[in-house]
Amino acid sequence: MEKYVEIFLNGYRGYANYLWKEVMHPHWGNYFYWLIGISLVVYGLELLFPWRKNQPALRRDFWLDVFYMFFNFFLFGLVGYAAVSDVVVHAFNDLLAGVFGVRNLVAINVANLPGWAQLLILFVVRDFIQWNTHRLLHRVPQLWEFHKVHHSVLQMGFAAHLRYHFVETLVYRSIEYIPLAMIGFGIQEFIIVHLFTLTIGHLNHANIYLPLGPLQYIFNSPQMHIWHHAKELPEGSYGVNYGLTLSIWDYLFKTVWMPTNGRDIALGFPKVEKYPHGFFSQMIKPFRRS
Repeated sequence: MEKYVEIFLNGYRGYANYLWKEVMHPHWGNYFYWLIGISLVVYGLELLFPWRKNQPALRRDFWLDVFYMFFNFFLFGLVGYAAVSDVVVHAFNDLLAGVFGVRNLVAINVANLPGWAQLLILFVVRDFIQWNTHRLLHRVPQLWEFHKVHHSVLQMGFAAHLRYHFVETLVYRSIEYIPLAMIGFGIQEFIIVHLFTLTIGHLNHANIYLPLGPLQYIFNSPQMHIWHHAKELPEGSYGVNYGLTLSIWDYLFKTVWMPTNGRDIALGFPKVEKYPHGFFSQMIKPFRRS
């Protein structure tokens, strides 16, 4: 037990030091300022080339979503997620070693492949896992209550990308851990792929028109993703257009739905008007479900 307490304390101190250095020392590998930079560029595109021209520049819940961006990417780790996840990973590895004699999860080592191949494999495998996890968030009633936070957006903009309940982080990371650990990716590959998917995610939620031509069958877009947030879905459907970065999974598994242009459709879900509007009220709402 003392071992895990020490891991928790070291994890907390380590993340706090990391976050402090990120904020105080800008550099090219600094994720904190990459998030700000990418957000400003995409927001600039919204201001210059708005798809919904009547939507205010500071749309409804703009500042709430900006807070969600920094909470989910940084503050949540400081609250304790980083330290707890360190404990869980060590406990899980100890369990594998003690019960099954497994001391190394890596089953497919990609380290000897060219850098571009490692990035491509990580990107495709991770996106497919996330696509399936996203479907679970819509299909499982208990998970949908948490995912409602993301779908409570009534006016779409880039920052809506990162409005989500912290429980989603736990779900995604738990499901991703074993398959990605078994392939043996390095931290550098994760950062590059993460920045790319962050940019695509911002663009998909942005108030811009982004025609992709034939690439629409591979990559997600604002015109496709707007229908994922539609208030009215096809009868009997739990969701559509689940793709986070890639749209190809939706075409392959026939979950695509784009009946019209979609620019001015109503967003949300039934009775979304009664859903809480504040951060703390949205955090506790799923736990208070009767």
